[in-house]
Amino acid sequence: MAGSETSGWRELRRRLKGPVVQGWVVEANDGIIATAGLLEGFAGAGAGDQLLITAALAATIAGALSVGGAKWSEEATERDAQLATVAYEQQLLASQPEAELAELADHYVGRGLTPELAREVAEQLHAADPLAAQLQSEYGIDEIPPARAPLLTGLGAGIAFAVGSSIPLLITFVAPIALDAIAVLIAVVVSLTLTSIIVARSAYLSVRRTIVRTLIVGLSTMGVSYLAGLALLPPAG
Repeated sequence: MAGSETSGWRELRRRLKGPVVQGWVVEANDGIIATAGLLEGFAGAGAGDQLLITAALAATIAGALSVGGAKWSEEATERDAQLATVAYEQQLLASQPEAELAELADHYVGRGLTPELAREVAEQLHAADPLAAQLQSEYGIDEIPPARAPLLTGLGAGIAFAVGSSIPLLITFVAPIALDAIAVLIAVVVSLTLTSIIVARSAYLSVRRTIVRTLIVGLSTMGVSYLAGLALLPPAG
């Protein structure tokens, strides 16, 4: 029992490494930047507290649903394509196994093996699991995600966006209107810096360059949004 629990935790940690965490952080960054940019645009137009809160809340909800739905659709489409590929390869293996074996051997010849060794490797792989061998060599498919995976991915993306978006939203709730723009700016800089560090560390990137790039995008978005609000709907009075 203890061994199975340990194995389960290891599997969970494996799935939460690298690309998964990076994807969540990117979605959170999108939430921070999108909502902060919207708030700066309304602030530039002289919007009051109530309108700012309403706009930020709407951006959080709509953005989370949009991002989550798009990610679910993308992952579900990819899974459907993989399943179709599996069915196609099963048909080929059933109708022309020797041709598929030769194709696998050619793959390893192209990777640098001698024709004799490539043929031996292909035969051993086909003896163990011909479908898995063909899928990996031809399409780079190691495993088909379970049916629930696209939904969970979409939920994760939507939640990550909402978490990021909630940062400027909370600032709008608690900060006086006179300090709101400054407070949002500070919160965005701190949040984007922290998320950039997480991405850089998980992907073994330069922390400094990652922070600079992220801040340039975030602050530029906020600045342009503020100027657009100021130009298109200047405050009354």
